[in-house]
Amino acid sequence: MKLYWGPHTCAIGIHVLLEEAGAVYETEKLDVAGGATRQPPFLAVNPKGKVPTLMRDDGSVLTEFAAIATWIARTQPDKALLPADADGEARAIETMAYVVGTIHGQGYARIFAPEKFEPSDVVHQKLGLGQSRVQAQGRAIVEEGFAILDTQLGRHPYAAGDGFSLADAALFYVEGWAEPEGIVLPINLQRHYDRMLARPAIERVRRLWGLA
Repeated sequence: MKLYWGPHTCAIGIHVLLEEAGAVYETEKLDVAGGATRQPPFLAVNPKGKVPTLMRDDGSVLTEFAAIATWIARTQPDKALLPADADGEARAIETMAYVVGTIHGQGYARIFAPEKFEPSDVVHQKLGLGQSRVQAQGRAIVEEGFAILDTQLGRHPYAAGDGFSLADAALFYVEGWAEPEGIVLPINLQRHYDRMLARPAIERVRRLWGLA
């Protein structure tokens, strides 16, 4: 297998799951910020032009965080990356979907790429302090999402229960984006993030990404 990834992307969550699963894989680092995912060589692999992208051993390609994460979990059932019971599975997928779709897709996306959400005229863009209205909106979405998940994490140590699952890999990557953006993690999320940083698989991935 080959994981295509780029710095400061959610692909780190998939990389963590591959390590947690003990999978045999290789990686290819792409300059996402420099536009490498929009160039013909990568578009031939994934026409969507984004990471994470996973090329499997048979040459077929999986895209989208949730699909890749679920496939890894399903193909490595002994690693318990997806709860075995129906309710636990639903809660893990529910949390992962909220993280990827709302906290990342609606919140951080506005912070990182406000031009995709706001009018081009200066009057609508500026809020002051170097932040646009759309970026402020994105920050509010992230903070609200974190507050909701903080309550959830107050009831159990992991994102969807008492054990690590694919939901934790998703939550981990958005927690990691908080400090650079001046966002303070609520207490239970900070404890969760610290717990994730102590996992050997995450330590290995962070070293490979140059983060540790």
